[in-house]
Amino acid sequence: MLKVKNIQSYYGNIQALKDVSLEISEGEIITLIGSNGAGKTTTLMSISGLVPPKHGEILFEGQPIHQTSPDKIVALGVSQVPEGRRIFPYFTVMENLEMGTYLRNDKVGIREDLEYVMELFPILKKREHQLGGTLSGGEQQMLAISRALMGRPKLLLLDEPSLGLAPIIVRQIFDIIKKINEEHKTTIFLVEQNANLALKVAHRGYVMENGRIVLEDAATSLLSNEEVKKAYLGF
Repeated sequence: MLKVKNIQSYYGNIQALKDVSLEISEGEIITLIGSNGAGKTTTLMSISGLVPPKHGEILFEGQPIHQTSPDKIVALGVSQVPEGRRIFPYFTVMENLEMGTYLRNDKVGIREDLEYVMELFPILKKREHQLGGTLSGGEQQMLAISRALMGRPKLLLLDEPSLGLAPIIVRQIFDIIKKINEEHKTTIFLVEQNANLALKVAHRGYVMENGRIVLEDAATSLLSNEEVKKAYLGF
């Protein structure tokens, strides 16, 4: 579904990604783990068109998208849930969800997806008339994921969904991520500092250091890799 080939991305004169290559097949959950500043978020931003790479290629379903504008990438079926949620604080929960459908006009499908996200996150149904900015951090994360799902993406990009959340909410979010993949057949690319949880829900994983991919393997293999355990799993 997605092929990233030797991309180099920059912020001004500072190189953030150095020949990054990775692949994601349809139906997979792939995780990218690494320390702060490794280049994980920049990888997502490059895929979604917000930080276009200066060199290399990004192919989505065989189509080059590395020179495509972010709105057109969304229209192709790629939605990103950004780090820090970035919901619209002065819009209600329902208005935030409606913003996720701005490229759609299939009213029946929109209604079905609205029912689906309300089933995934029942608290959103209770809060549908509440302003987004008044929600708790966990509720805002649920809203951000739901807003992205309302675009009916083929590929969902998740940037640090556990950031700043209580452990019980984090576990709930990760259970939902797995459910979205299994029931809704959505392919997921997960960037996450909580490497232990990320690798437990993923099929495969990549490890990033200093803007480079340094390791790739099945998620179960990375969980048992001694170097990964020492560097990222706290063992």
